[in-house]
Amino acid sequence: MKKKDRMKIEPVDMPEQDPAIRVKNVDEVPTGYTAEMAMMEAKRCIQCKRPFCTEGCPVGIDIPGFIQLIEDGDFAAAVAKIKETNLLPAICGRVCPQEEQCQLTCTIGKFKKDPTLAVNIGRLERFLADWERENGEIPLPPKPTPTGKKVAIVGGGPAGLTVAGDLIRHGHEVTVFEAFHKAGGVLIYGIPEFRLPKAIVQKEVDYLEQLGVEFKYNFVVGKTAPVQTIVDDYDAVFVGTGAGLPRFMKIPGENLLGVYSANEYLTRANLMQAYSFPETDTPLITGKSIATIGGGNVAMDCARTALRMGAKRSLIIYRRAEEQMPARIEEVHHAKAEGVEFHTLQNPLRFLGNDENWITGVELLKMKLGEPDASGRRSPVPVHDSEFIEEIDAVIVAIGNSPNPLVPRDYPALDVTRWGGIVVNEATSQTNIQGVFAGGDIVLGAATVILAMGHGRQAARSINMYLSSGRWNDLEDALETDRADVR
Repeated sequence: MKKKDRMKIEPVDMPEQDPAIRVKNVDEVPTGYTAEMAMMEAKRCIQCKRPFCTEGCPVGIDIPGFIQLIEDGDFAAAVAKIKETNLLPAICGRVCPQEEQCQLTCTIGKFKKDPTLAVNIGRLERFLADWERENGEIPLPPKPTPTGKKVAIVGGGPAGLTVAGDLIRHGHEVTVFEAFHKAGGVLIYGIPEFRLPKAIVQKEVDYLEQLGVEFKYNFVVGKTAPVQTIVDDYDAVFVGTGAGLPRFMKIPGENLLGVYSANEYLTRANLMQAYSFPETDTPLITGKSIATIGGGNVAMDCARTALRMGAKRSLIIYRRAEEQMPARIEEVHHAKAEGVEFHTLQNPLRFLGNDENWITGVELLKMKLGEPDASGRRSPVPVHDSEFIEEIDAVIVAIGNSPNPLVPRDYPALDVTRWGGIVVNEATSQTNIQGVFAGGDIVLGAATVILAMGHGRQAARSINMYLSSGRWNDLEDALETDRADVR
């Protein structure tokens, strides 16, 4: 098919549950492409000589390659193509911000001067992962020759899982130490079931176990065992403990009953399945009006979860304008369709409570946009004498997270930033301690799943080189030499 004919094909929308129905269940909102839909969407790719989409992917997937295989109907080969660089396509296809990465650089979207008309790369990736899961056993790659080297991975989130998958394929012995009773990190406790079904995450973890990765659950490094013990017992250590320390607003009333951090609220709803109470024994407040403070993806997750938990009103309160929200456009769209109310240019001053210390309301101050700040966004400026009270039954604070402090606190020899993140060499993921590497949100702060995975891929490459060569002080040079040899 000629390029000009491909450009005439309209984007294939992915079917979704009706908002009035999905708001009463926790089933996945988009229901997926059929094979025919996926092949039609694949025909929109013009197979650019220079794949800008691949350059925009943090883990470097051969995007034109797997899309061509979809168009050819060879789905098994397309899955294999993706898994050359990404072992978690079912997850990435669902939660990664493709519109800001691979799809943002798509030639089709640029040519039509509308990024929303780019090839739906994420949806095609999801289709392949779902097709593989639904069509029999996932084939395992050939077993590598054991190297005799042992690697400890502290934290089983997206970065840690990526490191584990890459290193096990090099023949190293890999052990993941996970604080919870399930692996996945934010994938399992932070992202709602209706966005990322937990069975899909578990399937990816099961695959890593089949490859030979060992998981030790309910094991808090820094509590169950000192960090130093792990460092002494393994040839290399990767720290990927994430950014799970919630931030609060430091305003009056935050200690009232009914004030949740986003972490607690989503962990109770997802990992502890509060959405099926009383079948499970993890209750959540389900009042008439529940407010979520924040404007990111986590805030959207909380507000949409509140509706599914039985709230009559679910409010997003955000101190800037809607166009400044960091949440994905798709998530905002879904929240609005489900009935979430957006209260923008409003800032909480204090939470109000009754005699029994239960929250009853929030005092808000109206804002207007002033001059841009360091981020380039126009700063919110208070409107004089504009305070008012909004009655609520619970509030969820979703204004961001800080790095998990457990490992740095137990192992003070590690260099950390002033905000608690581990300091690494940006090119190699090395810390200041020989043999210890770090990546993901413990370095980046609260970032995206795919960026954490990109960090994991880089760290795995460095760890493998370190274990193979024993070089530490000039590891960056060794990696560059290796890349040159490959080229």
